[in-house]
Amino acid sequence: MNVAITEGLDLMPPAFSEGLDVWSSENGTSGSATYDGSATAAYVPSDADFGGCLELQKTQATQKLRWMGQVPIRPGLYLQITARVKAVSGNLPSVRIAGYAMSGSSHVSGLTEVGTATALETYGEVVTVRAIVSVATREGVDMGWGMDPAYGHFGIDLTGQTGGVVRIDDLVIEDVSDYFFRDLIGMVDVRDYGAVGDGTTDDRAAFSAADNDAGGRSILVPAGSFYIGSTLSLQSPMRFIGTLVMPDAARLALMTSYDFPTYAAAFGDEELGLRKALQALFGYVDHNVLDLKGRRVEITKPLRIEEYAPDVTSFSNRRVLQNGQLNVIDGTAWDDVKVTSQATYAIAQPTTLTGVANVANIPVGAHVTGTGVGREVYVRSKNVGAQTVTLSQPLYGGAGTRTYTFTRYQYVLDFSGMEKLDRFNIANLEFLCNGLASAWMFAPDGQMNQIRDSYVVRPKDRVFTSIGRGCQDFLIDGCQFLSDEQSTPAQDRKSVVLNVNANDVKIRDSRFVRFGTTFVLNGSGHLIVGNHWFQGDNETSATRVAGLVFTQTNVQSAVTGNYIDKNIIEWTNEHDATPDFSNEYSFGGLTVTGNTCVCINTAAWFTWFSIKPYGTGHFIQGLNISNNVFKSLNGTIDKIEKVDTTFADLDYSRIRNVMIEGNMYNGVTKFTCSPVTLEMNQSTAAQTWVLDASAYLPFGGWARNVEGLVAEGMVRNGSSARVTEMPYVQVEQGTGSQQVWLNWSQATQGRVQVRLRMDTPV
Repeated sequence: MNVAITEGLDLMPPAFSEGLDVWSSENGTSGSATYDGSATAAYVPSDADFGGCLELQKTQATQKLRWMGQVPIRPGLYLQITARVKAVSGNLPSVRIAGYAMSGSSHVSGLTEVGTATALETYGEVVTVRAIVSVATREGVDMGWGMDPAYGHFGIDLTGQTGGVVRIDDLVIEDVSDYFFRDLIGMVDVRDYGAVGDGTTDDRAAFSAADNDAGGRSILVPAGSFYIGSTLSLQSPMRFIGTLVMPDAARLALMTSYDFPTYAAAFGDEELGLRKALQALFGYVDHNVLDLKGRRVEITKPLRIEEYAPDVTSFSNRRVLQNGQLNVIDGTAWDDVKVTSQATYAIAQPTTLTGVANVANIPVGAHVTGTGVGREVYVRSKNVGAQTVTLSQPLYGGAGTRTYTFTRYQYVLDFSGMEKLDRFNIANLEFLCNGLASAWMFAPDGQMNQIRDSYVVRPKDRVFTSIGRGCQDFLIDGCQFLSDEQSTPAQDRKSVVLNVNANDVKIRDSRFVRFGTTFVLNGSGHLIVGNHWFQGDNETSATRVAGLVFTQTNVQSAVTGNYIDKNIIEWTNEHDATPDFSNEYSFGGLTVTGNTCVCINTAAWFTWFSIKPYGTGHFIQGLNISNNVFKSLNGTIDKIEKVDTTFADLDYSRIRNVMIEGNMYNGVTKFTCSPVTLEMNQSTAAQTWVLDASAYLPFGGWARNVEGLVAEGMVRNGSSARVTEMPYVQVEQGTGSQQVWLNWSQATQGRVQVRLRMDTPV
């Protein structure tokens, strides 16, 4: 736009040859002094550089030259004032563009009314000075005057020493708004390309034509409702005043303007905008991050991938959802779906239920409960025609036909409708579940998904649920999780933070507050490092429940540097269709080191570590519990570890490679460890000394090996004569196999240090 052309404005000052009576020596206002007839100013008709020009002698500290014409100032108008000046003789001054802001007949004070000064350094050298004046204050504008002035008087100032003589070419004032409109209003309007905006006419072709013609300019979508009948990709920056209407399956890919606020504006609804932005994220868009820009989005129903991207069954490129809040709004969409059905289980098909009654009504992703079902077993898939259900884990209860309950929780983000999702990341996001919804259900398969620096507040049932192997390599980093059951006694809580069916999960530097169970982990290779999970309540002599549950025997995992507060690490094999030991790896591969373990107001039978075999014949074959701190407050507990024999006991004759040492005990009655060094004092001479280690051997294990025996002081016989021989030892003695017998060739008395262990080292 150029108002000099479109509105016929005459911005140009007259040439000096037309007379000096319109050139003020003051501010240019009506009645001010002019240079007409002045002894210090004269028109020069012929100059080698300028042709006709004004010759002016500088006699004042600031010598002003202003055109008395009223140059309009209005929004969107950018004026450039240009002057060409050269020094002729005398002192060399500086020159700058200057103006005088007016509103009606009054001066508008407090504004910048001068441009940058340029020194005249050589006689005869032509110097050009310019300045831009506008309502706007922005880069490139020298005098941003705002909305108060209506017009201005413009010219130049000569500053510096007096006495010099300069010549000035005719001043130029021109509209340079085009320089700025490329950024400010450099856009194309879809209406110019045939868009109707009536909500029914398909305007897709018009949008595509505007995009093709934009050439780097933005596309303006004006007021109206624009129907786009199929998937549309736009390369240009977008500005939405009106809104779009699209079929659910049609994608809108904003290749340049890809962020949540733009999608929310495009559809006139934040929740729909989020769904369409996620749909584009899992399609092709020139971005891998969906940024909510700190916005809070009200979510009225689960975000299910199959509803807004039904053709996306597998996705393996990195995608990130970040920087905002998802706030769950109450409604029937969050209600659990519960189905009870009879089905048959066979050990030969460990993850399949057959003959499932009412199978069509059983939702994929439903939580399975019933006799013989371990914790956190879910429906991975179903076949209605074959009446089968595929489970996430085997059942320990053996073959048979039973009645099961299938409960489908509702999740804010639900990827169960996909086959596979890899490398999906959530960062700096807050799930406000409000006791109405769970947070995130994984796809049946996938790996390297992550949540970091995020919060999940008051989830109803679950935080993360894996219905298959979509949890492989899942990462939790620097997050906080706050339960909806904080005032509920620990034993009555139902919520779970995370279940895992695959391997190599890393849970680091996060905090988990008062859930029913924090982690239920199958698979191996897990690292749980630097976290704080606590499951206490306000009860006295309270029941404490499992917080971290391993559900297979050989876990190859580490629990290191955590704060484990008022809950149990429980190790089971409940996800095994044949839980009795049968030439496999038994309980092994677990390292628990450097943790702080605390309980308060807890019954004496509480322990921080429990092994619970679901079948017979199992044993420990690799366990390190070392350098931890165990502390009981407001009451003591008996010991730190136990074997839960609800289903079966361990085979203590096969335990090997157990290291439990270097731990610190406070408020714990039995200081169990293995290896353990015990002092035995035999005050009366006896041929067999009996050392009872039952108070020290972990898990009620047997005294299986003696690593060393040292006499402390002299060993004497009944006559007080020194005995120099060493005894031989018998291990696994007594009714509980927890005694070591030291056998001497004669009756002796004295003191010895015995180092023994409840296992075979290798």
